[in-house]
Amino acid sequence: MKLSVIILNYNVRYFLELCLQSVEAAIQNLDAEIIVVDNKSSDESCTMVKQKFPNVKLIENSENLGFSKGNNIGVQHAKGEYLCILNPDTVVPEDCFTELFEFSEIKNDLGIFACRLIDGTGTYLPESKRNLPTPKVAIKKMLGNTKHYYANTVKQDSSGIVDILVGAFMMLKTDVYKQVNGFDEDYFMYGEDIDLSYKVLKQGYDNMYYGPIQVIHFKGESTLKDNVYAKRFYGAMQVFYKKHFNSNPFFNAIVSVGIQLAKLFNNNAVAENISVNNYVLISDKDYPELHNSLDKSILKTDKIDQFEPNTQVILDANYLSFKQIINCMSASKKNKNITFKILPKNSNFILGSNTSKHKGEVITF
Repeated sequence: MKLSVIILNYNVRYFLELCLQSVEAAIQNLDAEIIVVDNKSSDESCTMVKQKFPNVKLIENSENLGFSKGNNIGVQHAKGEYLCILNPDTVVPEDCFTELFEFSEIKNDLGIFACRLIDGTGTYLPESKRNLPTPKVAIKKMLGNTKHYYANTVKQDSSGIVDILVGAFMMLKTDVYKQVNGFDEDYFMYGEDIDLSYKVLKQGYDNMYYGPIQVIHFKGESTLKDNVYAKRFYGAMQVFYKKHFNSNPFFNAIVSVGIQLAKLFNNNAVAENISVNNYVLISDKDYPELHNSLDKSILKTDKIDQFEPNTQVILDANYLSFKQIINCMSASKKNKNITFKILPKNSNFILGSNTSKHKGEVITF
């Protein structure tokens, strides 16, 4: 088998359904499998998978085991030569895996390889490619200087060698994953991707970023940006430095200050409220129930075009390919407050996210 796609899920049933639809479309011409590991969700995620995706291998954990252990369990059941570690709040284009495999063939000693991530507004996510967060770089990042944190020497739509790739989407050979003992289970959530990327680097492999392929990462779905997030994230960074760098009291003090500042910042964070003046449905058919669930009328069109400011665009996956949906979001004018919802195939809901700092929105009809 060529590929095993591992998706660790926790209480994001609707986003998981959309993700699985896109992954199934992307592996049609590959010898591949999809493995969903569920960390004891309470939102009927498992029921949905069993009913709608019978070919998906579902592993139901009896408790929330965290990101590292959950993914490691999935890998234990994987049969693929390659792994794709994938978040459930992602959408991949149909040519995602085939193009990445072609890209991977140009490089010997390839470690982890990944693509460009965009959020629910089509905005590029700079954490798609990062430099190694040495203590000096991390301290600057905590103080607001991200110049050396992100791998800005590689353009977002280009490709090249980078240090760190993001755990929302990672591909690598199963043998390489096992060679470095997979995700370190000392991390419950956050920091695992940095640790894995660094372990792969230390074994002499190169990690590669491939910008021409774009994947939606709604972000903010699997985790909320709150006090718990701040504590876990900076706590994970402390674990990383203890494992790989010589920590010192000064650095530990800076990290502690960073935790307190992050808590203060997140306590004062408010959701971005973007007003919607118009709804546009990109589809070849009407959905009367959807019209009734929204507070304004919907203009239906079968063409992707320029949109007026403060328009919410509903992209019908029954009509558009996932690649068309992703490209539409990516190409939107970011200064016009254009927002998006996706209507998955054969479903009665739309979903989307206007910010990476808060949970997205699901509207059923």
